[in-house]
Amino acid sequence: MRPSSKLVAAVLVLTGATVIVSIWLTAAGWLLYVIWGGLAALVLADLVLSIPSSRLNVTVDLPERGFVGQTVPVTVEILPRRGALPQRIAARLDVAHELGAGDNDMSLLGPDAGRKSATVWTKLHLKQRGQYRVRALWLMWQSRLGLLDIITKTPVERELTVLPDISPVLSGAINTQMLPLESGQKDMRIRGDGSEFHQLRDFAPGMDPRSIDWKRSARMRDLVVRETRAERNHQIILCVDSGRLMVERVAGLPKLDRAINAALAMCWAAGLAGDLVGFYSFDSRPRVFVPAFPGRSAFARLQAVCAQLRYETQETNHTLGLTHLSTRLKRRSLIVIFSDFVDTITAELMIENMQVLARHHFIIYVALRDPVLTALAEPAEIDLDSIARSVAARQILQERRAVLEKLARLGVMCLDSTPEALTSDLIARYIEIKSREMI
Repeated sequence: MRPSSKLVAAVLVLTGATVIVSIWLTAAGWLLYVIWGGLAALVLADLVLSIPSSRLNVTVDLPERGFVGQTVPVTVEILPRRGALPQRIAARLDVAHELGAGDNDMSLLGPDAGRKSATVWTKLHLKQRGQYRVRALWLMWQSRLGLLDIITKTPVERELTVLPDISPVLSGAINTQMLPLESGQKDMRIRGDGSEFHQLRDFAPGMDPRSIDWKRSARMRDLVVRETRAERNHQIILCVDSGRLMVERVAGLPKLDRAINAALAMCWAAGLAGDLVGFYSFDSRPRVFVPAFPGRSAFARLQAVCAQLRYETQETNHTLGLTHLSTRLKRRSLIVIFSDFVDTITAELMIENMQVLARHHFIIYVALRDPVLTALAEPAEIDLDSIARSVAARQILQERRAVLEKLARLGVMCLDSTPEALTSDLIARYIEIKSREMI
């Protein structure tokens, strides 16, 4: 409970009047006692007439889990045990900053007099993976005469688990994108360009004569063609850098979470294509290594591992991390590396170790393009500050392009994508690799 703005204003006015009366009208001092006593009696009467917190029954409904980068709804229902609700109720959840603590103000604006219930809705913005506690709900309303703000704390003690975002998998977007590689679909273009035998078909005009199987045609006394599809059971390693640079936020989410979301989508796509998927993370030293399993059975395992991946503050050691990965792989693999760099100098060691790794494996290097940096390079308004920022941003972008071009010359497929298009771009590259038999 605290004094409202009305009571504070009344006290300030009476204080000024008290000073004036004490100096100029000393004979009217008894009037001050009457006024201050009346104000105190008015406050006590207001307290007695007001609705106490014990008369309110508060229920908080929120989900147990949600996906990072998204919002979850929170519903607060307020019921009076007897009587009616106050005229105005403000509510606020006591949650961690990672759940959008500054964005969950909830206000119930002026319910009708005598209203028997009220429901308040808000959303929590999930900014970071982890397990967080919603501790309490704070309610505030004014007393009957508006002289006091009554504040009460309702314990909630609910756990909210923030998981990697797998909404593209649940929505079926990955399944739709992977249709050309799935068996039994009508689109035969990619399936016919592979090297693994699929089936025999009767020859029809318009088919490539080079696909005719002459031995079987002679045996069957009719022209038949060999239909092939993309080879399956490749080994794919999803390699995630969890070092300091990956904690930087891009479009509201850490780069590490963006990488994890895309890696899980890639795992699901590889399962649809019949490949094996493993996982590896490193920063200043190797962290987690999960051997390759069939994609569908590996998805749940990788989802649990990625949910526990920590946000590290140490600098990434690419030499130690990539060398350790090379020693763990016994067959040629498709390695998808999610990492980042600042300039050409810090990227030198990364390039050298990728060059060694690319001799035995096919590598996709995935980097996130910062939209803020692109906006700074092309300012909307021209002044001295914007020109200076534009020059610095263009230099950073130029060094970034130089590093990616150098990796491309070494045989590394580079993907420099925006946060919104990262998952779809990565799946498109995977389909291209499978169709061209590049692994």
